[in-house]
Amino acid sequence: MDYKSSGVDIDAGNETVRRIRRLAQATFTPGVLSDIGSFGGLFKIDTAAWTEPVLVSSADGVGTKLKIAFMTNRHRTIGADLVNHCVNDILVQGASPLFFLDYLATGRLSPDIAEQVVEGLAGACQANGCALLGGETAEMPGFYADGEYDVAGFIVGAVDRARIVDGRTIAAGDVLIGLPSSGLHTNGYSLARRIIFDELKLKADSHVPELGETVGEALLRTHRSYLNVIRPLLARGQIKGMAHITGGGITDNLPRVLPAGTAARVDRTTWRVPAIFRWIGESGRVPEYDLRRALNMGIGMVLVVAPGHADAVRADLLKAGEANSVVIGDVIAGEQDVQYV
Repeated sequence: MDYKSSGVDIDAGNETVRRIRRLAQATFTPGVLSDIGSFGGLFKIDTAAWTEPVLVSSADGVGTKLKIAFMTNRHRTIGADLVNHCVNDILVQGASPLFFLDYLATGRLSPDIAEQVVEGLAGACQANGCALLGGETAEMPGFYADGEYDVAGFIVGAVDRARIVDGRTIAAGDVLIGLPSSGLHTNGYSLARRIIFDELKLKADSHVPELGETVGEALLRTHRSYLNVIRPLLARGQIKGMAHITGGGITDNLPRVLPAGTAARVDRTTWRVPAIFRWIGESGRVPEYDLRRALNMGIGMVLVVAPGHADAVRADLLKAGEANSVVIGDVIAGEQDVQYV
């Protein structure tokens, strides 16, 4: 008995690292001081870029969206989903990403699939100006089913202490500006899969007239990064708070940035819910309350600004490339919840 016959292929692992190295090196920024394959990643912070730098970190995964990748054998978008989700999570506190680490675990390592995942990671890191500093690829036979894997991401960014966005100045009367999502992003897939594959008996390659595309295409649409349209606005200091709309929807995520004594009032008629959400809800006869907590319903990021700054912020968003921002409601007195009207 040797290690390979027990299920762990060291040669496949080495081949994976060889392929990953060139992809990661393409993301390296001036702060990177180490190469892929080191025991730890080294990164030098450019302290001249900040007056009082504060590090901001986050970790996340992409949930059961992975099941759609397995069905379609399309793995590049998964890496981009992971990076963009993590970028958005630290962006809401005003931080810009510095570096990213990934963890990929599988039962039987396929260098081809691992390379596809990392291509997505590297491409998204480059788009966000973030270095893919390192990570871990684990082969765990007997733990994952053949052809399946899990992936998680870890991000570190920085923000000037004086520029931290934490919602503490939010007050009744402030305006809620919603930015559109690109689809389900990385949340609600357990509900979507139950309805689409178990109840409707569709396949990933089934064409859905209501969507104008296949199930797989709709569900694998990449989680959007909001960094490049929001970062140009941060220096003005006009954004009081931000909420990344992930699991829990607007209902559970927006209250996370509201101070005590305030609540959010959201007008459901201010934006048209995209077809994918309407189709899932109608096909599964899902109560609206449950839909709003499982899915983002077409709004992936919410900004909170003073009423006198709302027009200027939307104009700045337009200049940065966001043409579809919409005022979705306001802040009212209350107990840190969301009231829909």
